[in-house]
Amino acid sequence: MKLLDILTKKQWVALLTAFSVFMVLGAWGFEFIGNMAPCKLCYYQRYPHWVAGGAGMIALLIGGQVWLYIGALGAATSGLVAAYHTGVERSWWEGPTSCTGGQALGGSTEDLFNQIMTAPMVRCDEIPWELFGLSMANYNMIMSLAAAALWLYAARRSA
Repeated sequence: MKLLDILTKKQWVALLTAFSVFMVLGAWGFEFIGNMAPCKLCYYQRYPHWVAGGAGMIALLIGGQVWLYIGALGAATSGLVAAYHTGVERSWWEGPTSCTGGQALGGSTEDLFNQIMTAPMVRCDEIPWELFGLSMANYNMIMSLAAAALWLYAARRSA
């Protein structure tokens, strides 16, 4: 018996659904309890977990193989956005100018004032929290891509 065969298909779906729900709750914990405001890319990593969690709930309630593939797509999308965010944090590539320091200030005093007033509160290219040298985006990338693989495993199981 393989290690992954310990859980039934339905148990895998329940576990992976809970994973996405807890990923969003964890992000909210950092935001509201830890007072760490998210950047734009952090928000973009959350939305696919809503999709994966919702797909899992629907699969548990009414069944349907397609929902498991939607769960996999949601988890994979979050992981890929996190991979992009990781590259922005580590200065491997530039992020969106709307949330990094790459935006050039200039022009008239009014233009400068408007750029400052519309600047994001939290930058995407700064790491506000690390554990063992890994940022939240790094952990999300690893866990979400692993979850996507497990969603696919669950989808391919017969029972």
